[in-house]
Amino acid sequence: MNAFNGFGLSNLSLLSNAKSRSISPENFTGAKGQGGMATEGTGKECARDLGQGWKVSPSVIVKAQTNFTLGEIEGPGVIQHIWMTCFPSHWRSLVLRIYWDDEKQASVETPIGDFFCNGWCERSNVNSLPIAVNPAGGMNSYWEMPFRKSAKLVVENISEEDAVLYYQIDYSLCSVPDNAAYFHAQFRRSNPLPYKEVHTILDGVKGKGHYVGTYIAWGVNNNGWWGEGEVKFYLDGDKDFPTICGTGTEDYFGGAWNWEHPKGEYGIYSTPFLGMHQVIKPDGLYRSQQRFGMYRWHIMDPIRFDEDLRVTVQALGWRSGGRYLPLQDDISSVAYWYQTEPHNPFPKLPSKDELEVI
Repeated sequence: MNAFNGFGLSNLSLLSNAKSRSISPENFTGAKGQGGMATEGTGKECARDLGQGWKVSPSVIVKAQTNFTLGEIEGPGVIQHIWMTCFPSHWRSLVLRIYWDDEKQASVETPIGDFFCNGWCERSNVNSLPIAVNPAGGMNSYWEMPFRKSAKLVVENISEEDAVLYYQIDYSLCSVPDNAAYFHAQFRRSNPLPYKEVHTILDGVKGKGHYVGTYIAWGVNNNGWWGEGEVKFYLDGDKDFPTICGTGTEDYFGGAWNWEHPKGEYGIYSTPFLGMHQVIKPDGLYRSQQRFGMYRWHIMDPIRFDEDLRVTVQALGWRSGGRYLPLQDDISSVAYWYQTEPHNPFPKLPSKDELEVI
C-alpha cells in the first residue's frame, strides 16, 4: 500500500494503492461493502415503510455516564477526516479520546466542543484548514492522524443525560513512513486563573515532535482590555525564560490593537490558519461576562522540539497609571501537537462540574 503522504492538494492527481474506508453508525467496522446494512437504529421508525438500506442507523445514543466506542481500526493507516454533530448542550460533557497502537493512555483527550473550537456550548462557525464548523453545528477535523498498528476512538458521556451523536470517521489503509509522528490534543482549564499566575496550555511533554495549534475559550472577569499577555514556548530544557515569546494575546492569534474594528467593537474573523471567530456579549441580565473563542494553527510554522515542551499564556489587562493588571479570568485551551510515542500521561481531566460552562 502507498504511504499516506502521497495525498494532499499538490498530489491530488497521483494514483495510490491506499484503501479508502469510513466508519459511521451505518458501518461500525468500516468494512468494505458493509455500509447501510442496519436493520436496527435511531432511524428505524422513520424507515419503516422503506426497510433496510434507507437510513436506518444514522446516529447513536451515548447513554449517560458511559463510554461509547466510535470506531476501532487495524492499521497501518491514517485518519483523514472526522465529522460529528450533537446538541450544543453536550459539547462539554462528551469527551473525545483517541488511542494509537493499543496504548493505555489516550493521545487525544478533550471535550468535543473544544476540540472543534467551540468551547462555550454556543454554535460558532470556523473556516480554517484543519477545523471547519459549519451551519448548524457540523464539526469537521482534517488533522492528519497516522497510526501503525491500530486506532481507537471513544466518546465518554459524563453527564446525567443521554446524548444523540452523529459521526463519520474517514480513513485510508496504507503504509506509514518511519518519520511520521502521532497526533495529540490536550484540554486544560483555569477557572479562575489564580492572581499573578499564567495559564498553562501544555506541559510535561517528553519526546521529539512539533506543536501545531492552539484553541482558547477565554472568559473575561474584569472591565477593560484583557489581551496584553504573552504566549511563550519553552523548548528542550528552557527553564525561566522561553525560546519563543510573543508580544500579546491578539498578536499571537494574528490580530492587532485589541481586535477593535470597527471602532468600539470586536472584529471577528476566521481564516485558514488563525482566527478570533467568536464573541459572546453580555445581555444586561444573566449573561454578565464577555467570552471569546480563538485559534492559531502552526501549520506553516510548526514549533519543533527534540526533548520537551511547555506552552503558557499570561492574562493581562490594565490598571491605573498605565500599569498591567494580572487577570483572574476563565481560560480553557486545547493544545494540538505531533510527537513520538510513548507520551507522558495527561493531567486528570476536570470533573463534570469543573468543565461546565456557567
